[in-house]
Amino acid sequence: MTEVSFAKSFLSALDNRPIKLSPDHVEDPKSYAARGAYILPKMPKTMSKRKASSLAPGQERSLTVAVKSLRNPPLDVKLTSQTPNTSVLDIKTAVSQETGIPVDKMKLLHKKKPIPDSKVLKDLAGEGETNVEFSVMVMGGAAAIKTTPAQADVAQGQSGAEVLDTKEFWDDLKGFLLQRIRDKKIAGELGDTFQAAWKAKS
Repeated sequence: MTEVSFAKSFLSALDNRPIKLSPDHVEDPKSYAARGAYILPKMPKTMSKRKASSLAPGQERSLTVAVKSLRNPPLDVKLTSQTPNTSVLDIKTAVSQETGIPVDKMKLLHKKKPIPDSKVLKDLAGEGETNVEFSVMVMGGAAAIKTTPAQADVAQGQSGAEVLDTKEFWDDLKGFLLQRIRDKKIAGELGDTFQAAWKAKS
């Protein structure tokens, strides 16, 4: 038998068979092969029940963020009332305002892993957690902290004994005395007494 004749006979045999089962076809369950019961494997970890949230609908939970560093410079900053949508960049900015460390010199770590600035607290905190702790690395150490020297307020205009020779000074003094004493006559007399005593001294 050639290959062509075999293929023709095989195809003709297939044509004689029904293409699909009839709509009213019913299989006899007794004809099924015996099968053993299939038991699902045990889970390696039991599923914990989800705790009911005590927050009102639409209310977000508040998180407390702790930023610590045992190296130089030592830091222990606590930020309260942070929303779950607070980003790591916002945390770094808040720490920078309190400590003077530039934001670009800080690197925050969560569970010893660096965290990008785009992450938010809800990505790091668990379902029922209210505290998130970061450790911070300061590039450059204590030398990276900005130190701004205190600037003394410089008095403008006249100063010293020159001020006492102006009418504005004594008017201001009488106004102050009037606020404290609440008697215009007595405040005026006391102001004149101070002015006369100063002129007599000078």
